Amino acid sequence: MSKKSRKKSSKAPSGSPTAKKKSAKTRASTQTRSAKTQRTPARKSTATIAKAGSHKAASKQLKSFKSASSPAAAMSGLAEGQKAPAFRLPRDGGDVVTLADYAGQKLVLFFYPRADTPGCTKEAIDFTRLADAFAAAGTAVLGISADPVKAQEKFRDKHKLGVPLISDETHEMLEAYGAWGEKSMYGKSFVGILRTTVLVGADGKVARIWRNVRVDGHADEVLEAARSL
Repeated sequence: MSKKSRKKSSKAPSGSPTAKKKSAKTRASTQTRSAKTQRTPARKSTATIAKAGSHKAASKQLKSFKSASSPAAAMSGLAEGQKAPAFRLPRDGGDVVTLADYAGQKLVLFFYPRADTPGCTKEAIDFTRLADAFAAAGTAVLGISADPVKAQEKFRDKHKLGVPLISDETHEMLEAYGAWGEKSMYGKSFVGILRTTVLVGADGKVARIWRNVRVDGHADEVLEAARSL
């Protein structure tokens, strides 16, 4: 073997310290990359789990809130056969109305979303049209919404309404009678007045409840129910 060849082969023998160093470096680098690769998914996995848990908790809270403010939840406070909840509220004309004012006689309470809107106007006009027939059946009629007294008076005067209109701006009576809860319009959900009618018997107990009222023919149906009591 020539001197040149011996010199070349002696530069990096397989068992030399230089080769060992390079080999150790390579292994260390490979192990580091491997460790990073293993750690990264672990971090992502933890974050994903935490996010999923948070989302689940949020969904649960939202579901709980919806349940509490839904119409069914609002309705659950009053049922037929129960004693009618007492109330004391202002009415058009400046007087105050209480449940006790109607003790010993039948009473119709129709809850409407807003004064002077199409459906509410028709409903109030229908009850006014039948006011004499209700009186003959020994039944008083009251309309209730969350509108202030001035708005109720304007509503009464504009449409020549003949039934007392109660203002429940605090929603206390509306909630007590299950006429306040979650509703939807044009794909949006919100909390407001649910069109509801309650017939109270002369004994002070709830005789009939109409939920999600359809205005057409409703007043006539309530009159028939009052006559049959």
